[in-house]
Amino acid sequence: MTAWTPVEFEARLRERGKAYHIHHPFNVMLNTGKAMPEQVRGWVANRFLYQVAIPVKDAAILANCPDREVRRGWIQRILDHDGFEIGEVKDPGGIEAWLRLAEAVGLSREEVLDERHAIPAVRFAVDAYVNFARRAPWQEAVCSSLTELFAPEIHKQRLATWPEHYPWIQSEGLQYFRNRVSQARRDVEQGLAVTLAYFDTRALQQRALDILQFKLDILWAMNDAMAQRYGVNA
Repeated sequence: MTAWTPVEFEARLRERGKAYHIHHPFNVMLNTGKAMPEQVRGWVANRFLYQVAIPVKDAAILANCPDREVRRGWIQRILDHDGFEIGEVKDPGGIEAWLRLAEAVGLSREEVLDERHAIPAVRFAVDAYVNFARRAPWQEAVCSSLTELFAPEIHKQRLATWPEHYPWIQSEGLQYFRNRVSQARRDVEQGLAVTLAYFDTRALQQRALDILQFKLDILWAMNDAMAQRYGVNA
């Protein structure tokens, strides 16, 4: 079989968004205002496991990548999440922004940082993703990040609906979502460029679709675990 054109291949990657966790009942509950405070807090506390794993995953990609130009661009992701202080320029980073979200929904930093609310299945899913990034060819690990194709929409939903549905959440706590709307778009450009260039045969393109589905399944499984622990309100 001949390879799909870059346009066709990208369209097939984007089509996988049908399986993005924006459609999961637990996320739908959150974004339609049906969640109780303890469900919101449970989501924030467990999603933190994923947030702190992102720079670890990206460091694994950097460690496996011999391409200097790719590394120069990819390192920005670690700075985005871990934060940085270079001269007079300071950015507390996404992990800090998530901790402020946790405080805004009524959690303490201590209980989020010590992961006392962690659901074992969520931890298992996150670890599976990080281990994949460590062991896979770096181009495959890059491809797995392409769930970012669908991320801006989920962040926009939260920004549009949470202030109305959950007025008890302090507005400044939503800054993480504001930041990620633009950051995710930038990240997609780089990840998509690598994926479209490397996966250039039909067999490789199918492999890329399988990898993207694996990552989608990771995110879906996390929501399954939280739905089982905290329930889903009709």
